[in-house]
Amino acid sequence: MTVKIVRIRTKEDLPLFARTEELLRSVPEDPFSEKVDEHLLAINESRQCLACCSLWWSNCPDLEGETLACIGHFYASDFESGKTVLSEACETLRQQGATLAIGPMNGNTWRKYRFVTEANEREPFILEPRNPDWWPTLWGEIGFKSLAGYHSSVIYDIEKGDPRVERAWGRLEKCGVRIRALSKDDFRADLNRIFYVSEKSFVSNYLYTPISEEEFVQLYLPFKDFVDPRFALIAEHEGKPVGFVFCIPDLAQHQAGQACDTLIIKTLAVLPGRAYAGLGTVLVDRMREAARTLGYRCIVHALMYDGNDSANIGKNSEILRRYTLFSKSLGK
Repeated sequence: MTVKIVRIRTKEDLPLFARTEELLRSVPEDPFSEKVDEHLLAINESRQCLACCSLWWSNCPDLEGETLACIGHFYASDFESGKTVLSEACETLRQQGATLAIGPMNGNTWRKYRFVTEANEREPFILEPRNPDWWPTLWGEIGFKSLAGYHSSVIYDIEKGDPRVERAWGRLEKCGVRIRALSKDDFRADLNRIFYVSEKSFVSNYLYTPISEEEFVQLYLPFKDFVDPRFALIAEHEGKPVGFVFCIPDLAQHQAGQACDTLIIKTLAVLPGRAYAGLGTVLVDRMREAARTLGYRCIVHALMYDGNDSANIGKNSEILRRYTLFSKSLGK
């Protein structure tokens, strides 16, 4: 079988190539909506896409001592086509001056990234990465190695509260911290408040990339119709936002025709510093109590960096899935 590499730099050229149903499940996005520098396709004689990936080199995360570039929107229908498109991607990024290729990552950590590399029998939850088991192996065969690890954990016993909450909340409430539900009527304005906390809280996160307030708002606006204010809380102090937790039901269960009994903690953020120590634990416990009252059976802490302090909040949880972000040296 002859495989040809095609380079695309405008969205208008994408429809020229046959994108299979399997590919569209793996890469549902229009790659160019996420500001790619180039999109690579490995096609056969029928102009059907056998493998693909997108490349970012002009605006990527910082990593000391390296010039990073990203490979995302990855898809492969077979091992050899996948290796062909990945090898071409690495050579392209090397020619662009990158010293380290990382992936899978759609440009930055605000978008989709990571492969599932360890899983139990539980079905994937909403927003979770999905990939065949052999894709990480494929990346490893052409020299990619683990750069960072992540995990999701699940709490099955949500009847029991965290004993640390009462003391933490007593101190925070005494200082004037108040917690309220996110407003669906004033959704955009509350997203602006959440952005302020995210910007301050996430800046020290591994591979953090700053984005504009409007970009942030656009990332969260699609969730408006799915938001239950009982599962989206903002903590404020003296009229200013200091923390928030954003959760959604596991809609993947609905899509599979099952009763939805799982709540997903998508994002938790608290302003850094000792003044708001314990607020994250309080916010998570509020979610636990709301979920318990409404008949949910378990809570998933989703997609946490292995070295993140927030991983300590769910101490009675068990690992549900592990994920890996890979890298390959391109030479300096």
